[in-house]
Amino acid sequence: MKRVLLSWSSGKDSAWALHVLRKQLNMEVVGLLTTLNSEFQRVAMHGTRLSVLEAQAEATRLPLWIVPLPWPCSNETYEQRMSEVCNRAIREKVDAIAFGDLFLPDVRAYRENQLKPTGLEPLFPLWELPTAELAREMIAGGLRAKLTCVDTKQLSPEFSGREFDAALLNDLPPEIDPCGERGEFHTCVYDGPMFATRLNLEAGEVVDRDGFTFADFRPVPASIDKD
Repeated sequence: MKRVLLSWSSGKDSAWALHVLRKQLNMEVVGLLTTLNSEFQRVAMHGTRLSVLEAQAEATRLPLWIVPLPWPCSNETYEQRMSEVCNRAIREKVDAIAFGDLFLPDVRAYRENQLKPTGLEPLFPLWELPTAELAREMIAGGLRAKLTCVDTKQLSPEFSGREFDAALLNDLPPEIDPCGERGEFHTCVYDGPMFATRLNLEAGEVVDRDGFTFADFRPVPASIDKD
């Protein structure tokens, strides 16, 4: 069995990567690796609260490996923190780190270059899957998510807070990637085949900051046991 640590953004792509990896008999996902903005206690870019992140980890029945990052964070500090977590992974007999990246070659190359000195294998279980088909496969497969962040330079802020569903896909402008892979939008998953329980999320305020519109969500206690 290959022991795999999964890079977890709190969004749909990393969640679906977990689902795909768990169907492979030679893979054992042993934890979720997440960088956290220490100043705001939220997942970077996605804006997901730590409390939601913890509820997601509980629903996947996997431990969180949180990498705290200062704000602002230099690339040097980021790479130092990631080097530390790679060293921990090696100590704990992890073989590979998986990512939910879809098709951006520069992102993949960066990850591969960062992992090359460590000996940890980079895995990309969703790589180059057609994103229109992938988005609809996720939805048909039971994945449920909310849009938590919209880049208003690419997409109307009115999309923030919306459900990631077939209606959303139909409403997206043709130049927008259906999975938001170019940063058009980010999501927060609250249900799917990778979860043992469905998260119950309560919507909060919507905030515009630095060219992005963030929709806030927080967990409420009544999660639904799917067993």
